[in-house]
Amino acid sequence: MALSIGIVGLPNVGKSTLFTALTRKGGLAANYPFATIDPNVGIVDVPDKRLQVLADIVHPGRIVPATVEFVDIAGLVKGASEGEGLGNQFLANIRETDAICEVVRFFSDPDVIRHESSHDPKSDMDTIQTELVLADLGTLEKAIPKLEKEARRDKAFAERLAVAKRLQEWLNEGNRAADMPMTDDERAAAHDLFLLTMKPILYVANVDEDALGEELPEINGAEVVPISAKVESELIELDPEDAEVFLSDLGLEQSGLATLAQAAYRLLGLQSYFTAGEMEVKAWTIPIGAKAPQAAGVIHSDFERGFIKAQVCSYDDYVELGGEQGCKNAGRLRMEGKDYVVQDGDVMHFMFNV
Repeated sequence: MALSIGIVGLPNVGKSTLFTALTRKGGLAANYPFATIDPNVGIVDVPDKRLQVLADIVHPGRIVPATVEFVDIAGLVKGASEGEGLGNQFLANIRETDAICEVVRFFSDPDVIRHESSHDPKSDMDTIQTELVLADLGTLEKAIPKLEKEARRDKAFAERLAVAKRLQEWLNEGNRAADMPMTDDERAAAHDLFLLTMKPILYVANVDEDALGEELPEINGAEVVPISAKVESELIELDPEDAEVFLSDLGLEQSGLATLAQAAYRLLGLQSYFTAGEMEVKAWTIPIGAKAPQAAGVIHSDFERGFIKAQVCSYDDYVELGGEQGCKNAGRLRMEGKDYVVQDGDVMHFMFNV
């Protein structure tokens, strides 16, 4: 499944430097607003040490990790909801992503100028939340009259209309739509309104090097990932062995970018299962709680449509017993049906007929 996360932030918070490091792409990073005008898109591997362990058992032709698509979106400024800066373009680009990753300036470099609307991390976050809330209020202002008309013709629209009006009141108080208490049905109705503040969010604190490794408290219930964009940009210039030494000297087990990709997975409630064979060892992305046919459909829609059974071995058993044959000999290779809830790390093979 395609997973897309929009990287946003005020100008000069290190957003494009982070993106360049994140994707190993030569995106334009400059000390002035709007260095990024068109959204850059980069595909980033989700680090998972289990892939290499599986590869050491089956010796495949290649290893294929799960991926996250990051979209670097033009810097936001106060008034974006009314078209200031590149506001309209910003809002259009962010609507197409699954989640928001907001980069916030925590570093202290005096040579990098702050935008006029930026005073400190709290003010930066307030500015962006305000602009997203105002954009959503604009969306609802247009949607509610249409829903009122539809509800008079079809009662099925009544619940969506009621949720839209509640959300309008909630947003008018400066809250994010995602934080409003809702039933599952109401949340599904709200999803169809395509509000920006319904999207899951995590924060990247762009910190000074000496602040790396510190645990930061959640912001508004969202995870905060401390990263030094400057350090990450230096890491990508090193070969893997030197990069590992560099990280060790900083007291870190992995790069900030690896931590960010994993945080994005958690944010959206995702997990991986594996396929392992001579051709490849591959991680496949599925929602936590997905059943076997849904997992099969990630490989190909025909697998889901004609699903019969799934051959399953847990990752731990697969590694301990030396692969599929070892699992089979030990009675740990299971045949599961349509109601099987896939577990993180399952090694699977599907039987289907179309």
